[in-house]
Amino acid sequence: MPRLCVNGATIHYEEHGTGPETIVFAHGLLWSGRMFDRQVDALKDRYRCITFDFRGQGQSEVTASGYDMDTLAADAAALIEALHCAPCHFAGLSMGGFVGMRLAIRRPELLTSLILMETSADPEPRENVGRYRMLNFIARWLGLRLVADQVMPIMFGAKFLNDPTRARERAIWRERMVANHRIGISRAVQGVIDRQGVYDQIDWITAPTLIIVGDQDVATPPDKSRRIHARIRNSTLVVIPGAGHTSTVEEPDAVNAALRRFLDALAGDDA
Repeated sequence: MPRLCVNGATIHYEEHGTGPETIVFAHGLLWSGRMFDRQVDALKDRYRCITFDFRGQGQSEVTASGYDMDTLAADAAALIEALHCAPCHFAGLSMGGFVGMRLAIRRPELLTSLILMETSADPEPRENVGRYRMLNFIARWLGLRLVADQVMPIMFGAKFLNDPTRARERAIWRERMVANHRIGISRAVQGVIDRQGVYDQIDWITAPTLIIVGDQDVATPPDKSRRIHARIRNSTLVVIPGAGHTSTVEEPDAVNAALRRFLDALAGDDA
């Protein structure tokens, strides 16, 4: 089981495929690198694909501190350097996108391109904070199973949640969510709730940027992605029909097609 000690935390990562370029995938809150399984399967024949779990989530260490977005960005930078994959394509979903924007702003030499999925450059909206703190309190002290039914509609869109043919998939992802370490996940959630915005800095981003958002995303609605797109020069926006906050799972074929178009265009520019 591959692990690295970076920035004071033991981080679990996985590596699949080979190629002259590397894609590093950074997951969203409550999940792990497994949320990119379909993307890795689609791209590993041409790219070195690396997924990792943020501290406190998945199979990474539950540390006492370091869950703020700046520290997580430092973790990601250290992992990229330790695995000798700079410059890389960095694909971040939601919380992974918070980290990706910080890397692109502060460590541009590490990135060939930036891929942002279902994310925001703003602080957590004030109207969400009280509800999220309460859900986090319950999860921390009583377990995530008690809040799973309230969290699933935040993480997934109506199409995925109501499709009778995908009941088994929903059950798998629900169980992965409730399997989180209660202390680790409560610290990770707090880091997301308390994050600072970077909207006033994202116009510094020079890396070619792909922005993907599901049209049913209620956690970071499409307007958040349009706002990012308007401020980052050389960015492309793709809206995925029928996807919520976890498009890589809900509509993987559409996401993979968008990734291929973007990466192929970059390769063509380099040719």
